[in-house]
Amino acid sequence: MISLEDWALIRHLHLSEGLSQRAIARKLSIARDTVASALASDSPPKYERASSPSAISEFEPRIRALLSVYPGMP
Repeated sequence: MISLEDWALIRHLHLSEGLSQRAIARKLSIARDTVASALASDSPPKYERASSPSAISEFEPRIRALLSVYPGMP
């Protein structure tokens, strides 16, 4: 995944300076497919972190069972 700065630079080089996709790829040392995908997208790339389970989620059923048996347990 390319950064927002790289995406903006690729689009600037192509749209404002008129460089070809191959020239941009060569100049930035990235793949031509990356340049093509950056030019094809109308919006900047977004990074969305995949949600991960909490550390306690594996033990939650057992904790709830213990608390139901021993309600005064801290």
